[in-house]
Amino acid sequence: MILGYARVSTDQQNPAAQTDALKAVGAERIFTDKISGAKRMRPDLDRMLDQLRPGDVVVVTKYDRLARSLRDLLDLVEMIKEREAGFRSLAEDIDTTTPAGRLAFHVFASIAQFERERIAERTKEGLQAARARGRVGGRPPALTQAQKTEVRHMRD
Repeated sequence: MILGYARVSTDQQNPAAQTDALKAVGAERIFTDKISGAKRMRPDLDRMLDQLRPGDVVVVTKYDRLARSLRDLLDLVEMIKEREAGFRSLAEDIDTTTPAGRLAFHVFASIAQFERERIAERTKEGLQAARARGRVGGRPPALTQAQKTEVRHMRD
């Protein structure tokens, strides 16, 4: 059986493009979560993993829909393998039911992790440069100094 998994990060996003692509490749059941990929506890992902049987194939449109970190991705694909099922990613044309597909999977997963780490580095560098120029980030204070003084006065 082909089981599809779709994920979007927020309730405002629509997984329709993912579900359409999964149906087009023959997914008989599609599990969908609306939650960040960084979160490991995803109800439909867990439900899908519980229902996996030997010979099943989990299909995603892109492998980052399954996991955000390399470690999490490798762990999830290993869980799928332990249940004697396969993993397939449409965008990267990866199919872990073949030796070449397993090799391609590990190469792509490593590149994706590298890319995320570089993005994090550039973000930190940008924030440091902004701070060096005197820019203060974050949310503006909710209370003015006069309001803070009044609150302290009322408390005392």
